[in-house]
Amino acid sequence: MFTFNLAEGSSFALAVMMLLVVCASLFVFNEVARRYKWAGLVSFTALPIVLTVLWFTTLKETTYTDWFHLAKVYSATIGSIGFWAIRHIEKKDKVTGKINWKLASSKIALCFPPLILAINILEAVARDFEVGSTYWLVHSGAIEGEVIGVLGGPWNYMNAIAGILNIICITGWFGIVIRQVSKKDSSRDMLWPDLLWFWIIAYDIWNFVYTYNCIPTHSWYAGLALLIAPTLCAFTLGKGAWLQHRAQTLAIWCMFAQTFPFFQDQGKFMVNSTYNPTIYTILGALSLAINLAVFIYMIFKIVKTKRNPYKADLYTDLKAYQDIKALAE
Repeated sequence: MFTFNLAEGSSFALAVMMLLVVCASLFVFNEVARRYKWAGLVSFTALPIVLTVLWFTTLKETTYTDWFHLAKVYSATIGSIGFWAIRHIEKKDKVTGKINWKLASSKIALCFPPLILAINILEAVARDFEVGSTYWLVHSGAIEGEVIGVLGGPWNYMNAIAGILNIICITGWFGIVIRQVSKKDSSRDMLWPDLLWFWIIAYDIWNFVYTYNCIPTHSWYAGLALLIAPTLCAFTLGKGAWLQHRAQTLAIWCMFAQTFPFFQDQGKFMVNSTYNPTIYTILGALSLAINLAVFIYMIFKIVKTKRNPYKADLYTDLKAYQDIKALAE
């Protein structure tokens, strides 16, 4: 599935060690950005502005300039800024200190998280279709954003369909709430009770398969490490706030990858695909099957509850939903 010996000094042990370093770094960064209001603001406003200037001036010969990489870094950053605003923008009475209005109560604002999530998935779906149609059963060789190349095939179409199903299964658009402040956690995380573990796992598998299909040289880090970090946080310290964690870790990783592209593309830390059609097919089928299962479960719940899955929360009877809801203000 992966090769670890493309450069002198490279090894499986070194690749695993660096995978853990990347995971830990993303996890720690996310903890700082979510717990400290100022850190989140600086990370997703001032930092990307400074880096953008560098990408199009000093680093213009080395950074990625294809539409997909630029769309990813800016959509993830915009998402992180929007989530920060939903969590923190509010208006208090100057005399009593009572909150008179907050952005998190606006239904229009609550449409932003599912929309930016859907757009982010659609970007990858479009790329899967593009790779599949352009390089059908042909190794592309080096292309922009992928130094070794891609191998298109039916697996791209299977995974693209899985991504579309994943979008359809984004439920409970208006059920997003803010985490109550406690002594242990004052982050005011953006909780999404209806976006539960089975959807997150289906997303993770789909997204990893997308990276393996379309950016195979990056899938070890931008696939595995970048998916493990927010999922681990969502199931532990930052329970229920997976989308927020995903956006923040994706944004900072894309900034890093844009600034230091050689980390994944050259040298001893590079990990590549074996370009085995059987593996591609198995992964594509797995992604499609799991997302289809989540879709079927969603339909079952819709029929049972007679709820609109986008206007109302669908999984309110599940303990996982109730545990997250109990953390809300």
